[in-house]
Amino acid sequence: MKTVILAAGKGNRMWPLTENRPKAMLPVAGKPVMEHLVAEAIGAGLNDFIFVVGHCGETIREYFGNGSQLKIKITYIEQNLPRGTSEAIELVKDEVGSKFLVINGDNIVKSTDINRLIESDITCLGVKQVDNPFGLGVVETRGKRIVRIHEKVEKPPTKLANAGLYLFTSDIIDAISRTPVSSRGEYELPGAIQTMLDAGIEVRFHEVDTWLEMSYPWDVLSVNERLMTEIKGDCMGTIEENVFISGNTQIGCDTLLRSGTYIEGPVIIGDGCDIGPNCYIRGSTAIGDKCRIGAGVEIKNSVIMKNTRIPHLSYIGDSVIGENCNLGAGTNVANLRFDHRDVAVNHINSQRRKLGLISGNNVSTGINVSINTGTIIGSGITIKPGAIAKGVISSGSRVF
Repeated sequence: MKTVILAAGKGNRMWPLTENRPKAMLPVAGKPVMEHLVAEAIGAGLNDFIFVVGHCGETIREYFGNGSQLKIKITYIEQNLPRGTSEAIELVKDEVGSKFLVINGDNIVKSTDINRLIESDITCLGVKQVDNPFGLGVVETRGKRIVRIHEKVEKPPTKLANAGLYLFTSDIIDAISRTPVSSRGEYELPGAIQTMLDAGIEVRFHEVDTWLEMSYPWDVLSVNERLMTEIKGDCMGTIEENVFISGNTQIGCDTLLRSGTYIEGPVIIGDGCDIGPNCYIRGSTAIGDKCRIGAGVEIKNSVIMKNTRIPHLSYIGDSVIGENCNLGAGTNVANLRFDHRDVAVNHINSQRRKLGLISGNNVSTGINVSINTGTIIGSGITIKPGAIAKGVISSGSRVF
C-alpha cells in the first residue's frame, strides 16, 4: 500500500517558524515532525511512501533522500503552487493503487491508529474528539458513518475533528474531479469527501487515540512536551566532573557538558553542542545540533533550533528559538503575565498560561535585552542593547 504524506503547504499561521522551512520539518523532541510521523507509519508496516512537497521542498529532499537510511522507498512529487490537498491527490493519482493512505505531514498519529485505519475496505477518516474545534475541520456522524464534513467553519457543529489521516479508495479520484474550488480558493480534500457523501458513497471514521496537531507557533511547545515524555536517556557526548543530570536526558555525539551544568530531564541535547559551565536546563527542553548554551544561562521548556548561541547570563522560558540566533548577555524572556491569565498573541488566546518568545532564524540581541510574554519576532531581526521587545515584529526589522 502506498502512503502519501502531504508536506507542500507553508503553514501561514505558523509564521515565523515556517518562513524558511516547511511546517512538516519543524523540530520537536529532537526530530522534525515529519520524521516522527514516518516512524509511526513504518511501525504500522508501511514502507512505500510518496512525499508531496512544495514550500522549501528541498529541505525535505535533503533530509530524507531516497529513504534508504530508513529502509523505505520515497518518491517525491512537486506541488509547485499549492492550491489545496485535493490538488495534491490529483498529482499522485497515477502513482497510487485502488487503496492508499494519506496523512498530513504536519500532524503526528500513532502506528496503532494507522493499523486500525488500513484494515478498512472503504474510505475511512481518522478523527479525534477535541475541547476546542475552532479553526479545525470537523465531522458529523451517524453510527459508524460520516454524514457531513465541515472545513474550518466559524461555528463548528461538533467537536469531532478531522485528524488528517485518510484511507482512500479510487472513489476519491472521481470525487476530486467533480468538486469545485472552496470558499478559501483551494481544492480541499474535505470538499471532495463531501462530494462522495452527497453521491451516497459510504465514508466511515475511526477515532484515533493520539493526534498531535500544530496550528499556531506555540503548539510546537505542546507537541514537544508530549513527545518528550516518551524519550529514553542516552549519552554519546562528554561530561565533565560536577555535572548533575536527573530524569531521561539524551546527549548527542561530540557534545560537551561543562562543570556545574544542572539538567532536569526530560531534555534532549543534539550533536556538537557546548553546554555550560554553570547553566541550568529544565524539563521538556530540546536543543538542536551545534548550539552553545553558556555560563549562567537558564532554559526551561523550550525548543532551541540548531546553530543557536545563548552564551551568557540569560533566561529563556517556554519559548521557540529559530536557527542561527545569537542572544547577547543578559537577554531575558518573560513567560508569565502579572495577572497569571493566558497569554494572548496578536489578539489570539494561546491557551497557555506561560509563553515566552517565538523567533525566526538569524535573530540577534544585544546585552540586557528584555522580551515580553508572547512576543513573536521574524527572521533576521536585530534588537539593540537594553531594548524592550514586545508584540509581533516583522522580519528584517531593528528594535532600538
